[in-house]
Amino acid sequence: MTFLNGIAASNGIAIAKAYKLVEPDLTFSKTTVSNPEEEVSRFRDALAVSKNELEQIRDRAETDLGRDKAAIFEAHLLVLSDPELIKPIEDKIVSEQVNVEHALKETADMFITMFEQMDNDYMKERAADIRDVTKRVLAHLLKVQMVNPSLIAEEVVIIAEDLTPSDTAQLNRDYVKGFTTDIGGRTSHSAIMARSMEIPAVVGTKKATESIQNGDLIIVDGLKGEVHINPTPEVVNQYEQIHADYQKQKEEWAKLVNEKTLTKDGHQIELAANIGTPKDLKGVIENGGEAIGLYRTEFLYMGRDQLPTEEEQYKAYREVLEGMHGKPVVVRTLDIGGDKELPYLDLPKELNPFLGFRAIRLCLEEQEIFRTQLRALLRASIYGNLKIMFPMIATLDEFRQGKAILEEEKQNLIQKGEKVADHIELGIMVEIPSTAVLANQFAKEVDFFSIGTNDLIQYTMAADRMNERVSYLYQPYNPAILRLIKMVIDAAHSEGKWAGMCGEMAGDEVAIPILVGLGLDEFSMSATSILKARSLVRHFTKSEAEELARKVIQMSTTEEVIAAVHEITKNKN
Repeated sequence: MTFLNGIAASNGIAIAKAYKLVEPDLTFSKTTVSNPEEEVSRFRDALAVSKNELEQIRDRAETDLGRDKAAIFEAHLLVLSDPELIKPIEDKIVSEQVNVEHALKETADMFITMFEQMDNDYMKERAADIRDVTKRVLAHLLKVQMVNPSLIAEEVVIIAEDLTPSDTAQLNRDYVKGFTTDIGGRTSHSAIMARSMEIPAVVGTKKATESIQNGDLIIVDGLKGEVHINPTPEVVNQYEQIHADYQKQKEEWAKLVNEKTLTKDGHQIELAANIGTPKDLKGVIENGGEAIGLYRTEFLYMGRDQLPTEEEQYKAYREVLEGMHGKPVVVRTLDIGGDKELPYLDLPKELNPFLGFRAIRLCLEEQEIFRTQLRALLRASIYGNLKIMFPMIATLDEFRQGKAILEEEKQNLIQKGEKVADHIELGIMVEIPSTAVLANQFAKEVDFFSIGTNDLIQYTMAADRMNERVSYLYQPYNPAILRLIKMVIDAAHSEGKWAGMCGEMAGDEVAIPILVGLGLDEFSMSATSILKARSLVRHFTKSEAEELARKVIQMSTTEEVIAAVHEITKNKN
């Protein structure tokens, strides 16, 4: 038995066979064929198998993810039936007497290049469709298995270099018991999605794909950050007991589902949930969420081949607002960029996309995208307690521009006779150090702050949170970070505003006592972390938390801060 160390990204224990989600080897050589008709027949067989496979994927995607997510597979099926693509491939096989793999690749590449050079977004999207479909057909010709997480039909642990948000969204919890990746950290989007889906995960192992083979028995220890490969029966038995104990602990936390979140001396805070789609509402309610502190709307835009319409967005926002029955719902406007790309937008590649053209910067330039989203939000606002926040705000001018556009769209809707909520709180995410430093000025104009610690930490420490080699610098408890957080909270309170946090730090059991002591009003986290956090808060008083916060703000290192937190919590669980 061997095991790998990684980063514990999502709590729990998973025991199942490995399923490697890696790109297949599709290399081949050009050859001359003596029987071109046989090659054409091979091609048609591969097309038929690919069509059947895509129809299954489309049907499952429509059932599990909705019709909009299934639309991309409809587009792929159209490509497979397009005589403008199919006939040139067959003609090339016959006229040049070459193998089908070569004819397919050369013809597809010609169309892809032609479409990519067109000044038309629709045609550029067709290039991506042809590329994906070609890969699928080629895999069948080479008899190489294509991997697709949505087709998994047995209990497995996913092994991958990394998982994109759309990959993770396709994971079926009935079969996918856990996953482990070579790269990533606790704040990578695959990790965040894993926590929201309650799938145990260990990321950043560096060599999971190298060390693990398909069918190996795997234990994913999402509590310690370990991955065991082909463990002995004794180790399996130990982990089955750990899993059982963890399930009992979760049952104890579940008893708090309808309780208020109170410290030992009765100070109340709000525990909210981060969500990506309306389907996440079920988890919020089951885990006793008191609000939605972050609705990541970018998931409406991902995993498809065109922008969502205003009506599609309106329906999604309305569903969430109605589902929360008047509890607060904080919606973040489109935050695309960094590690979240939309292929159909065809944005230029950037050397450092995390610091580039993303979030509010993109929205203020691509205003039609922004205005469409704002109209959908405003129309949905009458169905619940909507709050809107802009991401990646660096200057007051950016906030003022965004607010002006929102007000303009609101007045336009009212003039058309549309109903809009009388008062919608408008806030910003504080994730850029300059904004935290100038929080006292922002607080005069915004209705609330939501501290996005995932980015605030990496920007403050100048350490890419996706880079394992500098992961030691991703320090949520560093006194520098804690001082910035204090500045933001104090600035909000001085103007009678509230301050929340929607970064992963909000659900961190080391950070929670400090944040309570600093006066944070709202903690937004993965829904599955809420009950554990509620249990933790009940074990200390507000005054104990305030004393802790006063101490750690004056400390010099992360290690000192962690030791101080452990000192006050060690006898309270």
